[in-house]
Amino acid sequence: MNRKTIFAGIAFVIALCLGLPRAWGVSKEIVQLQTQVQALQDQMARMQQSFDERMGVMKNLVEQDTDTVNKLAGTLQALQTTLQKQQADVGGRTDQLSGQIQSLNDSMDELKARLTKLSQQLDTLAQTQQTLTQQQQQQQQQAQAPPPDVLYNNALRDYNAGNAQVAAQEFNDYIKYYPNTDLAGNVFFYLAELAYRQGDFQQAVKFYDQVLQNFPSGAKAAAAELKKGSSLIQLGQKDDGIKELRHVIQRYPRSQEATQAREQLRKLGVSSRPTGGE
Repeated sequence: MNRKTIFAGIAFVIALCLGLPRAWGVSKEIVQLQTQVQALQDQMARMQQSFDERMGVMKNLVEQDTDTVNKLAGTLQALQTTLQKQQADVGGRTDQLSGQIQSLNDSMDELKARLTKLSQQLDTLAQTQQTLTQQQQQQQQQAQAPPPDVLYNNALRDYNAGNAQVAAQEFNDYIKYYPNTDLAGNVFFYLAELAYRQGDFQQAVKFYDQVLQNFPSGAKAAAAELKKGSSLIQLGQKDDGIKELRHVIQRYPRSQEATQAREQLRKLGVSSRPTGGE
């Protein structure tokens, strides 16, 4: 199956998906996304046409160069055979033939370089096509997804209602469609909380780290660091957990999370301040 057929299929699926009725009202954001998808389809069609034209030209050049290389190789072999037969008694002609052989070798090296360059250009075009296809798929997915606030509120509602499996799916959908919004930090936190409740402390630490690394000023940063410390202690990494709890107190001294961190440290029988050796 060639690329043209694949892209035609993708365009058909996109057109079909855009024609399906929505389970929610069509918002201005959805219309804009649909317009972007149509623009991207047009761009893909133009890129496909340009790609096909370039592929045709490059294929013709490669065939011509390959044919030339084959002819030169045959000529070179014939010259080498002649040189071996006449080398004993034709010294002057030997020098001439040697020069021709060297010229042919140089021509072959040049053609090989051209073939390498053409191959690299083909790879670049293929990568460009792949990138555009991925962008188109992402635009299509966003056009089909609920608006971010609707998806977030639905997930939070199911989370508070104790529907852990449904909430996890909705939170993961939010990250899939809207990974860079301000609410994405909250979503990672709630995914960490779901993992923590299930006793999967290793996965919980990974989600808490997403909050701390990508949303350090977000609303859930302090709570994420507090719960990360608790998770590390549950995993048997007591020293690392204590450091996280102490950092919560240092960075958010008057917060509710700092109070909880002090209480946990008290229960562990350690100071809320690092000792001289730490």
